[in-house]
Amino acid sequence: MTKLLIWVTNHETLGSTDEKNGTYAPELTHALHVFLEAGYDYDIASVKGGVAPLYGLDVVDGVNEHILGREDFKMRIKNTIPARQIDVSEYDGIFYPGGFGLLSDLAFDQSVAELTASAFESGQAIGAVCHGPAGLLPVELSDGSKLLTGKHVTAFTREEEVDFETIEKIPFLLEEAVTRTAGCYSKVNPWQQHVVTDGRIVTGQNPASARGVGIAMVELLKNS
Repeated sequence: MTKLLIWVTNHETLGSTDEKNGTYAPELTHALHVFLEAGYDYDIASVKGGVAPLYGLDVVDGVNEHILGREDFKMRIKNTIPARQIDVSEYDGIFYPGGFGLLSDLAFDQSVAELTASAFESGQAIGAVCHGPAGLLPVELSDGSKLLTGKHVTAFTREEEVDFETIEKIPFLLEEAVTRTAGCYSKVNPWQQHVVTDGRIVTGQNPASARGVGIAMVELLKNS
């Protein structure tokens, strides 16, 4: 059975503020719904393991409510696997949902970056949505190049940070960081779906793109 590894953040606030944060639930649930429909299994992991903070639990849509209510999901999000226990050879792909929390841990964590690099070099598909591509920034391949070097990608935009009134609270501006690292960064108007596939890397711009990233990853895995 195809199995995916989902990386989530342990950081529970928006940057250094006291505003509750973590992983944005709809970006996780909408992609996961696609994976489950395809018959895939999954594990949820984080740097430290244990309970993973979520926000967006109050978003009312059928998919978000359905996934959040599943007993298997509730068990896994409350007991995420610590990075030190992960064997990436057990998976077929890796997915990073967004949320501001990962700008404070996964965007810099070398242990997770090394695992993702190993997964990519073994032929796995890598997906990320919204702030999720921040987790790809520290990923360095065995030849010394960055994973995103020369790649066409997207991520949450400056305009969307302004609209969401987070521009002054985030640890760094993701659009700028990705633009400096990737081969080509692209975006569309704020809050519109935008999914970019470059080889085995799939990225989505914002929450509206989560389902599209899931669909693109399934297509990659079916054709691999």
